[in-house]
Amino acid sequence: MEESTCIRQQADVLQINRCINTVSALKESFDYLANGLSLVSNSVRLKILFLIFVEKRLCVCDLSDILGMSISAISQHLKKMKDRNLIQTEREAQTIFYSLTTEYEKMLIPFFQMLDKNKIMVTT
Repeated sequence: MEESTCIRQQADVLQINRCINTVSALKESFDYLANGLSLVSNSVRLKILFLIFVEKRLCVCDLSDILGMSISAISQHLKKMKDRNLIQTEREAQTIFYSLTTEYEKMLIPFFQMLDKNKIMVTT
């Protein structure tokens, strides 16, 4: 641990060690969560994920029509999200449908519920 200056009177060594152990034990979970959230921070990808969440599955053409974007642009976003396991694919004949992976669907539900109920937080 790096040496630092602190003005507290007494350190709770047990608490600090407990927290160090917890963060260390959860390293992979933090990485997994951060990986997904970094992609969701893009508004287009968030819209895509929300639409897939609501409709359960959509193809690239559907998303292109809904968002008024080129198929190529939508495909690039979908590829990034598929590469990081946020979404999965299912082929029916020539069409590929996209749906959320179970892990990220569970993680994103609270965010999508806020959007669905139009609960936008306003800061002043």
